[in-house]
Amino acid sequence: MFFLDKFNIKINNKELLKTALTHSSFTNEHKAAHNYERLEFLGDAVLEVVVSEYFYLNTSFKEGQMTKLRSNYVCEKALATYSKEVNIDKEIRLGHGQIHNLNDTIIADVFEAIVGAIYLDQGFSIVKKYIETIIVPYINKEIDFNADYKTKLQELVQTDKKSLEYEVISESGKAHEKIFEVVVKIDNIIYGKGKGSSKKEAEQMAALDAYNKSAR
Repeated sequence: MFFLDKFNIKINNKELLKTALTHSSFTNEHKAAHNYERLEFLGDAVLEVVVSEYFYLNTSFKEGQMTKLRSNYVCEKALATYSKEVNIDKEIRLGHGQIHNLNDTIIADVFEAIVGAIYLDQGFSIVKKYIETIIVPYINKEIDFNADYKTKLQELVQTDKKSLEYEVISESGKAHEKIFEVVVKIDNIIYGKGKGSSKKEAEQMAALDAYNKSAR
């Protein structure tokens, strides 16, 4: 898949990669053999090892602080953010019943599944480099995925006296499981996009996206 090209990773087992991108709704409708859930389980463990090792080798923090930091950078919101940055979310295979309900839980799970697939196909050193290339920049910027990024972005924009607005650009899904997509505009220019199961969640994700770009 093209999203791995920028990392110079060539997966030999294409079926493994296809499985990592396949949601259970797709397998149910198309009678495909496997979905990403087993690979997600493996990828979750690999992520924890790599991020744990990074904090152990690059900080002098105590166990509790390392645990807290690790949980921040491997939480659902973090993994969904990484997945969207790499454009994994655009390759996920969903069934027709799920296609308008692609949410951050699925997007985060597939990020873990891709990690599991790279690990099995390419080995630990390659997947470690892949993970660190994506996550370490967020660690260096001290991104807190549980923070209120609408407030942080507002504070950032206020210093330059620019206008800031959020706009819902799409709604999909049934009434009880809607997915909202929001853009955030600074002086009428789109700086970030986000999706969520509520307008507030989507706005937070859009603000996080814009804040990341502004803080680079």
